[in-house]
Amino acid sequence: MPHYVSYDAAELHYRVLGEDNGEGGPPLVCLAGGPGRDAAYLENLAGLDARRPLIVPDSRGTGASPSPANPAAYAFPALADDLESLRDHLELDRFALLAHDAACATAQAYAAAHGDHLTHLVLVAPGSRLQGELPTDAEDIFESRATEEWWVDAYVAVHSLPGATDLAEVRSLLLRAAPMAYARWTRTQRAHAAREPDQLNPVPRAGFWQGVDETARLNLLRRLRDVHCPVLVVTGDRDAVTGLRAGEAVAASFPRAVLRPLHEVGHYPWIDEPDMFRPLVESFLAV
Repeated sequence: MPHYVSYDAAELHYRVLGEDNGEGGPPLVCLAGGPGRDAAYLENLAGLDARRPLIVPDSRGTGASPSPANPAAYAFPALADDLESLRDHLELDRFALLAHDAACATAQAYAAAHGDHLTHLVLVAPGSRLQGELPTDAEDIFESRATEEWWVDAYVAVHSLPGATDLAEVRSLLLRAAPMAYARWTRTQRAHAAREPDQLNPVPRAGFWQGVDETARLNLLRRLRDVHCPVLVVTGDRDAVTGLRAGEAVAASFPRAVLRPLHEVGHYPWIDEPDMFRPLVESFLAV
């Protein structure tokens, strides 16, 4: 598995998908969320590797990348510094970046610090904690699905998670709550969700938002106004994890952002509607 040396001499790993596809398109770097989730859950993003290589880094403490000696390296601005080290290792002057879920905060931190290196930015199912907003529409989406057979058990699991301390219990509750993240709960979604409990590392998850005070947050947001690459923000109208309005707040942070809410799509659009997600991203990257 290829690796690179980051700013603090740590050896971090990444995967390359589709490097032998023959299309020869520019690479797309893809950041996994969670936070602290093994990037394997991204799979090949509904076949985006058919036209361009996907560079998929393992963030610290996930996949093949080791945990840092300093826990501050788990924070999303530090993960953005890792991304800059990866760009330098790959000798990319400019590149396209896609991020999902919590990794959208890392991607925004990178854009604020190194926006001149980005050709395109795709933010999939972002939250808006970085924007200082915590919309409640995800809860409304969850409540609207109360007639589905999985809902009662998922409701109990969601409300049990804050008090869970045992890792095995947390993983069990996450699996019970998983249907709320998908537009439907069929074999494909069940198989994808079944891998989540073992893909999460609670340590980097806990450190992701640490050490970013209000002054740093506001400074980061101000710098996003100077990011001039095109930005695509993708949300799903059945996403009971981050909802729709968070994406609106994120898109409003950039001068050249396009917001695309997708119908009958949850938190993982490449799983729920791959034939909708893939051409949307491909057409955006082609411009």
